[in-house]
Amino acid sequence: MKNRLKVLRAEAGLSQAALADRLGVSRQTVNALETGRYDPSLPLAFSLADLFGLRIEDIFEPDRESATASSDAPAG
Repeated sequence: MKNRLKVLRAEAGLSQAALADRLGVSRQTVNALETGRYDPSLPLAFSLADLFGLRIEDIFEPDRESATASSDAPAG
């Protein structure tokens, strides 16, 4: 999943460690989110949206390839 987390964090003047502290997660989790290796849980996504004053959709964007692949899968 693509996201704007790194840009938003930098604009807020936060380090990965400072953002992690505010969210109650590890710095490694923040790094994994920023690099797209980890998709956030719904509660974490809501916490990020609340922290930055944005909607979840304004931070995270589905990967077009995986979204297309899953929507093309046969039902059943």
